[in-house]
Amino acid sequence: MFAIPIAGLRVGHWTGAGTGVTVILPPSGTVGAGEVRGGAPASREVALLEPGRTVTRVDAVVLAGGSAFGLATADGVMRFLAERGQGFPTAGGPVPIVPTACVFDLVESGAAAPGADQGYAAASVAVGDSTALGRVGAGRGATVGKWRGREHAVPGGFGASALGVDGANVVAFAVVNAVGDVRGADGAVLAGSTAGPGAPAFPADAPFEEQGANTTLVVVVTDAVCDKAACGLLAHSAHDGLARALHPSHTRFDGDLTIALATGVVETHLDRLCAATADVVAEAIRVGPR
Repeated sequence: MFAIPIAGLRVGHWTGAGTGVTVILPPSGTVGAGEVRGGAPASREVALLEPGRTVTRVDAVVLAGGSAFGLATADGVMRFLAERGQGFPTAGGPVPIVPTACVFDLVESGAAAPGADQGYAAASVAVGDSTALGRVGAGRGATVGKWRGREHAVPGGFGASALGVDGANVVAFAVVNAVGDVRGADGAVLAGSTAGPGAPAFPADAPFEEQGANTTLVVVVTDAVCDKAACGLLAHSAHDGLARALHPSHTRFDGDLTIALATGVVETHLDRLCAATADVVAEAIRVGPR
């Protein structure tokens, strides 16, 4: 179990047979931004995370399996939040802002995908003290090390890590479903392809649809004071951590995406916060496969 150090932050999982959902519920008023660098994302409401967009707040982030089918999980989370009156105020009532991203796990799940009911269930059990790691939630069907052939893949999972910066906390959550290998700070493979060292990378005889079935999703949450532009810089730094822990990363076959959220409690130095973000993301990815 991972202890959650940020007040008001809750995480919930729904775990099925080969797939799952993870819902991250930050405190009301949390600011967010994000960035996609992988070539094959499955996402919803991610465009509004760009620093120049009008909406600054984020009510929840949903990470799910099921590839694009899994985006339906956000409907359940929106229903959960709307029942509680939470969302962006409009003339027609509050509209929950719920960025959502999915990994491809349809092989592991037998083509099953979570939907709105599973998203609602994950939100309903979200708690703020701790969260399970490994083959739970959106990490249930995750795999890594597919760049030398999918048949040589090993399990991925859901990881988390935290650091303190000038009295503030930085937490990273990661769904590790990469085409590449997970590597330690010394470059050693922690979880990766079981193919021999001479096996070809991205074998030419492997169909594109078999190689293009990956994605690592990262959500960074801090209780530091950050506006949307600063959260955008944290999302950039999160990709630095992703590249440290995965090789290769950000390929055409990955949908690598990072989201940064700030609850706005503690004043701190932005550059120190960015440096810590890269470190904490790398560590979250390294502990995901179990």
